[in-house]
Amino acid sequence: MKKEKKIKGNRGYFGIGVYNIKTEMNLGTLWRSAFNFGASFIFTIGRRYKRQASDTTKAIKHIPLYEYLTYEDFYKAMPKDCMLIIVEQTKGAINLKDVSHPERAIYLLGAEEWFTRENNERTSKSFY
Repeated sequence: MKKEKKIKGNRGYFGIGVYNIKTEMNLGTLWRSAFNFGASFIFTIGRRYKRQASDTTKAIKHIPLYEYLTYEDFYKAMPKDCMLIIVEQTKGAINLKDVSHPERAIYLLGAEEWFTRENNERTSKSFY
């Protein structure tokens, strides 16, 4: 795995999103956390965002929310030179705390059954 350089100051950006979220109960908490951690944007793939009572910061009023119908739509719209980091509890996954976070990143959470190595080998931008 390529070693990323350390980020100095507030350079770079990151976004957090979900793929086909099964329950919307925790979505507001995710958006609130994204806002609190300083995410540059948030997004959904496959399902539209519905107002969440648990999003007490009202994150979508403060950071951009993008909605994509499919993974392919999302992938085509990804910023250039941005690392896609798929966050899942799967066999062989790297612990997120051990990842050297890149200067430009997108963290994607979602349905484990879809995020297999076979589905992600088509892109050099993603890893576990």
